Amino acid sequence: MLHRLANHNDDIRRLLEKGYAISFDSNYLVIRDVPYLDENKALKTGAIVSKLVFVDLDHVTLEDHAIFFCGSHPHEVDGTPIKNLGGGETTLALLATDIKVERSFSNKPLRPDTYEYRAFIDLFEKIESYVGIISAPALELYPDAKVLTFRSVDANAESVFKFNDTLTSRAEIGELALKFKEDVIAVIGLGGTGSYILDFLVKTPVKEIRGFDADHFHVHNAFRSPGKIEENEFGKRKAEIYKSRYEGFRHGLNIHPRYILADSGKDLEGATFAFVCVDKGTSRAAIFDLLVEMRIPFIDVGMGLHKNRGPIDGMIRTTYYSAESAQDMVAKKLAPVHDETDDIYKTNIQLSELNALNACLAVIRFKQLRGFYFSDTDLNHMLFSIHDLDWGVK
Repeated sequence: MLHRLANHNDDIRRLLEKGYAISFDSNYLVIRDVPYLDENKALKTGAIVSKLVFVDLDHVTLEDHAIFFCGSHPHEVDGTPIKNLGGGETTLALLATDIKVERSFSNKPLRPDTYEYRAFIDLFEKIESYVGIISAPALELYPDAKVLTFRSVDANAESVFKFNDTLTSRAEIGELALKFKEDVIAVIGLGGTGSYILDFLVKTPVKEIRGFDADHFHVHNAFRSPGKIEENEFGKRKAEIYKSRYEGFRHGLNIHPRYILADSGKDLEGATFAFVCVDKGTSRAAIFDLLVEMRIPFIDVGMGLHKNRGPIDGMIRTTYYSAESAQDMVAKKLAPVHDETDDIYKTNIQLSELNALNACLAVIRFKQLRGFYFSDTDLNHMLFSIHDLDWGVK
């Protein structure tokens, strides 16, 4: 990544050629080996971290004039804190373990003619400016100290995404995104709601996603499926369609053209969570039994829609089964585990906005369980009523 960006961004190339110890971490530019003085005038080494904005896959620009700093507040040669470094103590999650963000700094350059603040021209000017402020006292007291070490820093662990996750870095939620790094998620059933759950999970930094569905993709599926539809997709397996649709986005995507049955334990080995998105009660019952036996926590989704009074009415359901209490939850019969006797005459109404809403609720609940979203209640069963847009939770 470093050399690719250096080939397309003159400011990064100049920093690299000058000898700065450059690396990239969670879509931040990191400059290591920055000498500074602590309050006792002892020589310390810190790191500058600057947020990047990816214009496209190859070109970046700086977002603002501020930086993060790994180290204590730098001091002058007389032991006083360096002035004009606004900001304060803060934290920022990085993948690297050898550095730790402790504070942020804010220092704008001045126009030499008017002494008014201006924006930095590029990343080269920004890094040079901050290094000059932070390191000058240290270089004065310790002339053998070096800023330009030409050190090659090993790349951090590979991202699950095939291009840069600029959303996480721009929002500064890296420490929350790390909560998913060991998750292996099974999506059982890739119909209306399951396909939207898959779409949301593809953009979540979980370690692996396993999708299961042996059905074929027909025209009616196109009306309740996310993403672009190609005419040549009709008649193919859903697994093939969704693998092709998302494999360019991320690693760790394994979608299989088969059902999860009572004897499918091998398919679910290592899974840390599952989403059950099937229509038939008997299929759901077998899947429930397998997940309970394997102690895999899961969320089951479903909807019951009808047009008895003309306009469509009904409810959508999201039910969570923890590994510890799943058997008790199953016994409450909150989800149907039997097929209706007149199922052959039943109209299976599903609409994309309700499928998407059901998927949203399921994924939000999963992310609450992981601590990504805040939750002050222990929700296990959520019902949403169409006619009054009302929630029932317990």
